[in-house]
Amino acid sequence: MSESFRLKDQPASERPRERLVARGPDALTHAELIAILLRTGLQGVNVVQVGQNLLQKFGSLNALALASVDEIIKIPGIGRDKAATLVAAFALARRMEQERREESPVLDNPPTVVNFMRESNRLKNVESFQVLLLNTRKKLIRVEEISEGTLDTILVHPREVFRAAIMANAAAIVLVHNHPSGDPTPSDADIKVTKDLIRASHLLKIEIVDHIIIGRASAERAKDYSSLKELGYFHA
Repeated sequence: MSESFRLKDQPASERPRERLVARGPDALTHAELIAILLRTGLQGVNVVQVGQNLLQKFGSLNALALASVDEIIKIPGIGRDKAATLVAAFALARRMEQERREESPVLDNPPTVVNFMRESNRLKNVESFQVLLLNTRKKLIRVEEISEGTLDTILVHPREVFRAAIMANAAAIVLVHNHPSGDPTPSDADIKVTKDLIRASHLLKIEIVDHIIIGRASAERAKDYSSLKELGYFHA
């Protein structure tokens, strides 16, 4: 690739860092934002192209966010320092999400629950069953991960779900899990688990507010989640 493709040879208005300052980060592509963190490319390949190579190798920004330093440094142009910078940036994003959780929001309806849990579930490539433990005002006490399974199945037992709720003195819980396929439609197993847990909740007098399945929106599907309560599975 010719030297004319070097970023420093481009007009300032076209360079990622200058464009971010002038127009904000939303004006930049994923590769351009990564380029700002990497700072430099390598001989014959500018830093934006290195960012594009990273995304192409890992397939998505989500997959890159889960990668280790040792996995990232396999990409030409990425040394240990640059890989560590990327891992640190994604770790900060996750910690920001954790701080947001600790503000104890009221979680009493599906959109609020999904907005609260979307980011942490978006990065998961296997199904993960989580329980949001709530106080009497439906405010978050904490999030408990109960089980993690394969792409197709998870194992959930009422004993594990309600042990966490009892230990936290929770008055109510919200059940949440993700579908890595992106389709949030509940499976037969999802429905069975929900009904089993509802029966147990009546005995223990701990309310299950909802069971939310988080997927991804698509051209055919505007919502990226399903609420089993909205779908009618909480009725007797």
